[in-house]
Amino acid sequence: MSTVSADYRHVAKLIRPAPAITLGEAVLKWYDIAPADGQVPSELQVLARGSLHAGFESGSLELAGDLGFVILHRCGESFYFLLVSTWRNDNELWETAWAKNGEGEVAFRPWPLEGTHRPTFCVWELGAVWHEQQAWSRFLRSARGAPAREAYLRDSFEGEI
Repeated sequence: MSTVSADYRHVAKLIRPAPAITLGEAVLKWYDIAPADGQVPSELQVLARGSLHAGFESGSLELAGDLGFVILHRCGESFYFLLVSTWRNDNELWETAWAKNGEGEVAFRPWPLEGTHRPTFCVWELGAVWHEQQAWSRFLRSARGAPAREAYLRDSFEGEI
């Protein structure tokens, strides 16, 4: 028996890369995920970037000189996840999850997680994560100097998932 609701209908979404964001010494690639007919509005991307800058400056978003990526996922009409993933300890992916739920929330905020068994990535977000795992593995197998770092930062995915 599956835990998928009988009335659930799975639709394709698109991953679209956007310019990277730099927060201190951290450089993070950027991906928007949304249905083809409901892209992430540019004002939401601006708000998300501003929220990350404010979080970094206040210390609520803890980044060192990390490399990684951000996923801004339009989950419904007005609910968005903002996922910050960084590579640490050589080969580990660390994540900070923020969200914005509806027009009433003026900024993205940390997403509260309770319990010991927690969500990580949905099936659409895993498209970006898979690409980033492959890109990071190529970086790890390289000489890991400045050219490899730049190659990693240029290596992004765009397409249907």
